[in-house]
Amino acid sequence: MLVLGGAAGAVALTGAGAAARAADSEGAAGTSTLAAVKAAASASDACMQLTTEQIEGPYYIDYELFRRNVVEDRTGIPLVLVLRAVDSATCKPIRNSAVEIWHCDASGVYSGYTQTGNGGGGMPPGSPPPGTPTDPPSGTPTDPPPGGGGGGGHQTPTDNLTWLRGIQMTDHQGFVTFRTVFPGWYTGRAVHIHTKVHTGGARTPDGYTGGRTCHTGQFYFAEDAVKATMGIAPYAANTVERVTLDQDMLYPGTGTQGGLLTLAYDRRHIEHGVVGYLTMAVDPAATNDGEGAPGGGGPAPTSSPSPTA
Repeated sequence: MLVLGGAAGAVALTGAGAAARAADSEGAAGTSTLAAVKAAASASDACMQLTTEQIEGPYYIDYELFRRNVVEDRTGIPLVLVLRAVDSATCKPIRNSAVEIWHCDASGVYSGYTQTGNGGGGMPPGSPPPGTPTDPPSGTPTDPPPGGGGGGGHQTPTDNLTWLRGIQMTDHQGFVTFRTVFPGWYTGRAVHIHTKVHTGGARTPDGYTGGRTCHTGQFYFAEDAVKATMGIAPYAANTVERVTLDQDMLYPGTGTQGGLLTLAYDRRHIEHGVVGYLTMAVDPAATNDGEGAPGGGGPAPTSSPSPTA
């Protein structure tokens, strides 16, 4: 039995396999697991402090890929992200907002930046060697945000791959659910996932139109969970020295408010799947695009350790 605790309350999740399947619409086990997580979150009436704003980092691409499953061909431990957006002033769910995520794969590499590697030269299986010409992105992404694309210095994409990137509209309770894989690590950063919350606009055939980015943040993982992945393929092949959560220059050390996910998984068999949950308390009328967020930033991963986003 898996137990999801924290501010959301205790939720019993029966079977690690249910965690891995929770984002799928089919299957009673996955559906019941997801319902249990949402029910616990919805039962909490406590108001929350604003979730910490963080830098956008160098690897954001405005693809606006509306989808629940962002895995594509990436391998790794199944991860189901259950995210909720609430108004920090009223504590009410924010409906019809757009929640976006992007993160590296188990090798520490971002889609769109495979020639950048993972800070130690690591490349995902099947990727061309560094220096191999690839077609640049065309047609899908919009122009990078003004001012360099946010803290950390926006990098020019090297390819048009899209794995582990996606966006969804929140439901009437403020929820979105993503099916992805547990991220790996790269030089200078602890394991993390990037997010943006967009409000005031609407989904159209052209993507998410109008409104503003009211929150730019990052999600983090407890050390015990990250350590449990290190001996499991494909994570075991990542030879980059890992930065711990306490060593990370951007994690504010404030738990849930700072983006620390509540995790549920079988402590003996994390490879069966993980559920990660977080409620983001945001100001829907604010603009936080990641450029003025605290925490500084740094260059893109290089062969020598240097803090990055």
